[in-house]
Amino acid sequence: MNPKRVLILGGTGEAAALAGRIEAIPGVETIASLAGRTKEPRTMTTPSRRGGFGGATGLADYLRQERIDVLIDATHPFAAQISFNAAQAASDCGIPRLMLSRPAWEKVAGDCWIEVESHQRAAHLLPGLAKRIFLTIGRQELATYAHLKDIWFLMRMIDPPPPEVKIPPGQLLLERGPFSLESERSLLQDYQIGALVSKNSGGEATYAKIIAARELGITVIMIQRPPVPEGDTVADIKSVLAWLEKRL
Repeated sequence: MNPKRVLILGGTGEAAALAGRIEAIPGVETIASLAGRTKEPRTMTTPSRRGGFGGATGLADYLRQERIDVLIDATHPFAAQISFNAAQAASDCGIPRLMLSRPAWEKVAGDCWIEVESHQRAAHLLPGLAKRIFLTIGRQELATYAHLKDIWFLMRMIDPPPPEVKIPPGQLLLERGPFSLESERSLLQDYQIGALVSKNSGGEATYAKIIAARELGITVIMIQRPPVPEGDTVADIKSVLAWLEKRL
């Protein structure tokens, strides 16, 4: 009997852990697909590919060519386009698709959040809020804040932005999580940060900055997640394995 083939989309920590778990299932072959935006992606023990597919049509072609039986979308919560492409491609090919989406952070007592729907709205609110901002949004949307010349930004990301991308004034900090509460608290204090901009990515790896901001009374502009396609969605690896067992 030919092995069942599972394609996992995403370079997240959950995707890497999931790939290792599925790889151990007898009679299953796993392929991990990474977008290629990060120069040094998380280590995968399973066979992997890097780069885009060419939209939903290109992904559907790949699914057919590689005889993929199941598609699991474990991309970042803000990678909305690939999630919609995955939904369309899986539908076109008639194969099951599951989305693994870590729960969003929820506001708790002591948090001072301003929840917004876009980077454009976040940038609009910053003037007058603080003079020193911790911008923790990665490198993809830095240009949205580049016009804010009267604010100093501490910008943390894994890889530096391309040279041609306009960025706001301030300092780049190239680091990959997870980050401890102690280090995040010290970072906010040492750089005299007055407000923080973050995407609501969820998970534990970068939540310490939210706790530190809460403890120090710092305002967080929280960018909400984009819409995702309808379909089966779970919040943890255990649920993925249970869903997968029913289909294999």
